[in-house]
Amino acid sequence: MNLKHLALVTALTLAPAALVAQTPTPGRNDYDVNQRRADQQARIGQGVRSGQLTGRETAHLESQEHGIHQEERGMRAQDGGHLTHQDRTTLHHQQNQESRRIYRDKHNAAVR
Repeated sequence: MNLKHLALVTALTLAPAALVAQTPTPGRNDYDVNQRRADQQARIGQGVRSGQLTGRETAHLESQEHGIHQEERGMRAQDGGHLTHQDRTTLHHQQNQESRRIYRDKHNAAVR
């Protein structure tokens, strides 16, 4: 169990760096999307360190985060590396939903 925990914490620590390394240099309008992704990764990592998130909750949240990131990459690919206003609106909506999931999972009765 300790090895799994260590692997999970390591992955969560390295995931934000890997995500930032894969994204193009953000423009003025893209900053919010990238910053929110980093902030939410930090919130998930804090939940793991504090024991507020179980392994299953963490895996689900990471999966959701990955899906949002993949969708963002697809949107950028369609528009020459940029996000349209509608793309940003869609991503903000998805990030709002993810933020609520993180809050609910961190504040429920399940603990590690």
